[in-house]
Amino acid sequence: MKNFTSVKDVKNIKKLVKEGLALKKKPLAFKKIGKDKTLVLLFFNPSLRTRLSTQKAGMNLGMNVIVMNANQGWKFEFEDGVIMNTDKAEHIKEAAKVISQYADIIGIRTFPTLTDKERDYQDFILNKFIEHATVPMVSLESAILHPLQSLADMITIEEQKKTKKPKIVLTWAPHPKALPQAVANSFAEWTLASDYDLTITHPKGYELSKKFTKGATIEYNQQKAFEGADFIYAKNWSSFKNYGQIEVEDANWMVNSAKMKLTNNGKFMHCLPVRRNVVVAGKVLDSKASLVIEQANNRTYAAQVVLKRLLMK
Repeated sequence: MKNFTSVKDVKNIKKLVKEGLALKKKPLAFKKIGKDKTLVLLFFNPSLRTRLSTQKAGMNLGMNVIVMNANQGWKFEFEDGVIMNTDKAEHIKEAAKVISQYADIIGIRTFPTLTDKERDYQDFILNKFIEHATVPMVSLESAILHPLQSLADMITIEEQKKTKKPKIVLTWAPHPKALPQAVANSFAEWTLASDYDLTITHPKGYELSKKFTKGATIEYNQQKAFEGADFIYAKNWSSFKNYGQIEVEDANWMVNSAKMKLTNNGKFMHCLPVRRNVVVAGKVLDSKASLVIEQANNRTYAAQVVLKRLLMK
């Protein structure tokens, strides 16, 4: 593993998941491998779980961890050949190389514009860092994918599944603002690569890129999709076709107890943060079926297994 930006960087998902579960049992077993190594985490957008869990993961491996809110410093220029006479003070060509001198591994979190589809789906900022950095890069969420979240989700499903190939449903849910497709894209990509049975349900107009959903069943009837499901993963995303737009505002798509009763005693998943009684009913979140807290816990071991692999490469 040279970098960690998507499921394509992983040769064997099941092996990586099992390794993550082993670290969960003995999180300090590899405390020495990070001695005198530095992890630099750059956040261009807010974070709670990603920030804290990745810091904890680095510390569990004995690493020094430096965290920077990149949007609070001066602005970076990412375009080549530009005349830098505006508000951007430092070019990525220098910045990535300088940061690489301070770090053994760099993690970066960026969000999409939700206005420039072509630029976002090139993962422009992440790939500019990869182009100019001289140390391994870890995506802490990019414009189009959130691989650390998805790895944590696969760890959670492996812990909780009762059958070898559970039925998993990714459902669109309402939200008051337009959100990226990153978590949904990534969850679909990892779930399908893990050879699970995936159904994606959403109102018409919210189809995700086929690049990430090929092999999934698309169902526009949410209740039908829920029938017999072992896991329900709720997430809002904005339109991919009419990029970044809110196509439908339908509160009826909220996940509630009645819908969960259609499942096969299914478990509820969400990446957090979640808006109670908008995305999902509070009763579902507070029920024994909810895995959201354990998912968040598993974020540490997802990050830790990735860092461990990069340190030992």
